[in-house]
Amino acid sequence: MAKRKVGLALSGGAARGMAHIGVLDVLEREGIPIDMVTGTSAGAVIGALYAQGKDSSYIKNQAIELSQKRLTTFIDPSLPHSGFIRGERIKELLAGAIGGNTTFTELKRPFACVATDIETGDEVVIAQGSVIEAVRASISIPAIFTAVRRGNRYLVDGGLVNPVPVNLLQQMGADFIIAVNVIPDVSDRTQRMKKQPGERTKEPNIIHVLMQSLYIGTYALAKISAEAADILIEPQVAHIGAGDFHHIPELIHHGEMAAGKAIPEIKRRLKIR
Repeated sequence: MAKRKVGLALSGGAARGMAHIGVLDVLEREGIPIDMVTGTSAGAVIGALYAQGKDSSYIKNQAIELSQKRLTTFIDPSLPHSGFIRGERIKELLAGAIGGNTTFTELKRPFACVATDIETGDEVVIAQGSVIEAVRASISIPAIFTAVRRGNRYLVDGGLVNPVPVNLLQQMGADFIIAVNVIPDVSDRTQRMKKQPGERTKEPNIIHVLMQSLYIGTYALAKISAEAADILIEPQVAHIGAGDFHHIPELIHHGEMAAGKAIPEIKRRLKIR
């Protein structure tokens, strides 16, 4: 009997996407083989690193180091044409971890990520050319990052059209798909963040408003996208904000917890002892 090809689909979610690292850590430790990876936005970052051959320990160390730095270090303001941040410093950070000239054909595992054509709303699957350019397009949260030009298109965050790219793994030939979704139900987050009687609600800043607007619209789409997976892992990260990168160690822990609960079913279905 031929070995089943296992695919891993990683959702968007900004800071919450760091929970993917904890999932990877557990899958590695438990001997679950991952043959191919797809990712959207934050999932594209983690997915690209893993596809390039970096193990979960390396990715975890890089992420924890990031959590100890001021995020302003990686912000290069842009005149507000298509976004407030140019993203060149983010590209430099990614290049240092992945390799600035790495192409998709040089990756150790097949990988694809998703972006959105801001003019047409079309889903754009990127699986060739520069990995750094592809990931930069996939993470381009509208109005925060400038749109990325690719050919005649301007691309933004893939979460607008395909926040959990399970369907790409099907197209790539995966026989068994594990999806990880870190985009919480906004109502769930509201319940977890309830104020005490008399406690004043803090006015949200513009970044929070923009990111929250994105995730309000993508939660339902994420649930639909993930339905076709054989296993769905959903770390409980609703209480952590999308921009709370200083909570990376906690996010990784929640990813580990959620993956640990899924391991028995994954092993049973893949017939792994």
